[in-house]
Formats: sequence, structure tokens, C-alpha cells
Amino acid sequence: MGNFNAVWARIEASAGQEFHTKTGLPFVYRVEGTSVIPDRTEYTIHKSQFRKAYDLMPLAESSEINSMARGPAYVYAILADRRRRV
Repeated sequence: MGNFNAVWARIEASAGQEFHTKTGLPFVYRVEGTSVIPDRTEYTIHKSQFRKAYDLMPLAESSEINSMARGPAYVYAILADRRRRV
């Protein structure tokens, strides 16, 4: 894959757009500093969680990062989305 900084910039730029989890649940997120906050929850997902998952891309499903990332369904949905690809 490409450069993570470019991917993170796209994640920031896509805040407020609709995404879908692998099971089809829609969500939007906001970015505060270096964290993503999905609208379906109020917990934060730090940029480092995306970096860990990014290093393993491509992933087949979110369960591959369950033990290493907070909010794996959201991390996976955002990283696997075609808008994030570099």
C-alpha cells in the first residue's frame, strides 16, 4: 500500500461522509486532533490504531484486528473503503 500519512490525510478529509461497516451499518465520524470518533459510539479511536491496522492491509475482515485495535469494525470500514486507497 502507499504512505500512511497520505491515508491519514484522506481519513481527516472524509470526516462527515457516510461509511458502512462490513455488516452494513452506516456511520459517519468526526476527527478531533489525532482521534476518530464514530457517531454510533462516543469512544475515540486514536490514529495509532489505524496505523497498526494499515500495516496489515489488505485485511479480509475486521476480526483480523480485534485484539489490536479499538473499534475494529470502524477501523476496518474506513481503511478498506476505496476512498482511503493511495
